[in-house]
Amino acid sequence: QVQLVESGGGLVQPGGSLRLSCAASGGMFRINSMGWYRQAPGKQRELVARVTSGGSTVYADSVKGRFTISRDNAKNTAYLQMNSLKPEDTAVYSCKVVGIIIATLVPFEYWGQGTQVTVSS
Repeated sequence: QVQLVESGGGLVQPGGSLRLSCAASGGMFRINSMGWYRQAPGKQRELVARVTSGGSTVYADSVKGRFTISRDNAKNTAYLQMNSLKPEDTAVYSCKVVGIIIATLVPFEYWGQGTQVTVSS
């Protein structure tokens, strides 16, 4: 079974930066995409950014130019660099990993436990 470990959330002032990381482990698998989603109180969960194994990226319009997603395939780890943070970025950020188990070719989708990001002065 694939395990995900997220880190990097916290409290930051408006205009500040944070970097989130999501590391996958737990066996022989191939990851097709890794992404970050967020959910603010009273709102639906939304895609923030996603990166494929080939390096293609997708960003929510609200974070373009401020957030950068990257991936270290050797470490099965994705990073989300968040700059120029705004109060409206406050949310629980969760990592989602999509891939397949190599031995069985069974696809999987796993979510991390979530990490709180609070942007406030």
